[in-house]
Amino acid sequence: MSGFSDYDQFDGLGLAELVAKREVSAEELLEEAISRTEKVNGEINAVVHKHYDEAKSAIANGLPEGPFTGVPFLLKDLHLLLTGTITTYGSAFFKDNQADHDSTLVSRYKKAGLVIFGKTNTPEFGAVPVTEPRLFGATRNPWDLTRTPGGSSGGASASVASGILPMANASDGGGSIRIPASCAGLVGLKPTRGRTPAGPDRGEGWAGQSISHAVTLTVRDSAALLDATTGSEPGDPYHAPHQNSSFLECVTQAPKKLRIAVASEKWGEGDYQPEVSDALQETVNLLQQLGHQVEEAAPDYDREAVGMAAGVIITANTALAVRLRSEQLGREVTDQDIEPLTQALIAAAKGFSAEDYSKAVLANQQAGRALGKFHEDYDIILSPTLSREPVPIGFIMDASEEEFGLKISQFMADTALFNQTGQPSISLPLCWSQNNLPLGMMFTAAFGNDGLLLSLAGQLEKAQPWWDKRPPVHASN
Repeated sequence: MSGFSDYDQFDGLGLAELVAKREVSAEELLEEAISRTEKVNGEINAVVHKHYDEAKSAIANGLPEGPFTGVPFLLKDLHLLLTGTITTYGSAFFKDNQADHDSTLVSRYKKAGLVIFGKTNTPEFGAVPVTEPRLFGATRNPWDLTRTPGGSSGGASASVASGILPMANASDGGGSIRIPASCAGLVGLKPTRGRTPAGPDRGEGWAGQSISHAVTLTVRDSAALLDATTGSEPGDPYHAPHQNSSFLECVTQAPKKLRIAVASEKWGEGDYQPEVSDALQETVNLLQQLGHQVEEAAPDYDREAVGMAAGVIITANTALAVRLRSEQLGREVTDQDIEPLTQALIAAAKGFSAEDYSKAVLANQQAGRALGKFHEDYDIILSPTLSREPVPIGFIMDASEEEFGLKISQFMADTALFNQTGQPSISLPLCWSQNNLPLGMMFTAAFGNDGLLLSLAGQLEKAQPWWDKRPPVHASN
């Protein structure tokens, strides 16, 4: 393997520090990341676009001085645009969708000094919690190649977990950062709505439910990357509350005694797998050992209305994306262009009215009010990220139409609620199953309180570190 042999000993900030000290070059780090991609990608199928030449040119042209100068980075193949490259949204309908400009977030990544060398796999339009698009095929979990690394940021989670790089771009509209983080044993922060930009082409994703950030090996990388990318841009429909200190500073400051509500019973359909319930209790014990007050409590909100709202908003936005692409190409979409699931989502969208959409937005806002009230009594909500271990490849996508929704509810827990309320929520790799598979625990704070969430995450990482845990499929093996 070429490049930098001590690559695995450092997170993103650590690698950037070495570049700043000239102990390693950006070229060496890129060569190492490329070598690792070529070594493991045949097994995990995480990186679907390789921008090696573009990355080398970026280094040759001179990188800006930033917190991550010289650190290799991957974009998710969904929404984010990088000039001169393809973004497919995981769909054959967008297979020739070449960008003529950068997304605002990509510009901020570049300004931070990151070296973008490819894009990662995602399900078509990011619509499901697994990553098995027809266009590129299934991405596999480095912890067990027969299982999913989650979705929709499954390519991102598999690439980081397998040692290709210490962090990668991800996005979350219903759990799509936290679910893959849980499946792959990573840190997955969904920031507060509006914390990172969606422009210049959009103001929001999925009526404010979706936001971009990353999956990372360490809490501090997630915080530092948020520092580098946070902030509104002209024309944004809204922005997150101002953070006085840096998010990175928050990680080093242990929180005061927190009031933590634990949800031992799943709010949605189905139950937690016994091992997940055991892991939740282990996490409660850890929090109590750290001096926090943990008690059983759950917010009161209209679960049925929130569930319906998510369906209306997601189907409507999927249908719009396909229609706009049809108009751009000047032709109708065909069955060869999009998958059966997308066709079903479009059909469902046609059954909803403008009134239904407004009702969906109202339901989300009412849930946000209810959760805001709940956080007057509790600083943090704790619950499992997922209901069970990472499921086998095909568990959801091969299900019959009748079983499809049931399979999703058996896998997912309550991640989507916090997309609909806009709250910051993070999955941390605190537990593992008897099968040596990661079981993420999810912590959620009040709207705008990302700093507190990162402070608690830093405390938990120090108390029960996960840095030494590596999956069987890893580039260092």
